[in-house]
Amino acid sequence: MTVPLPTAETRWRCTLCGNLTRFDVTRSSKVVEYVHLDLAGEPKVEERNVVSETIDSVRCRWCNAVDQVELVDRPGARS
Repeated sequence: MTVPLPTAETRWRCTLCGNLTRFDVTRSSKVVEYVHLDLAGEPKVEERNVVSETIDSVRCRWCNAVDQVELVDRPGARS
């Protein structure tokens, strides 16, 4: 089940316990990174461009429910 990302007008809510603030999110990303190696060979990522990203699952930290998340309106968000 793909869970949509929250927006400026929406946020996540667990449908089982009502949690609005604590979630474990598993993501899959495809990125292009510019890696700079110093003279000792230590890598440092200086630029990161996300090509694609999907949310694989969202688990509620309060009740441990998996993929029981819905999008709800944020308080004061314009409809």
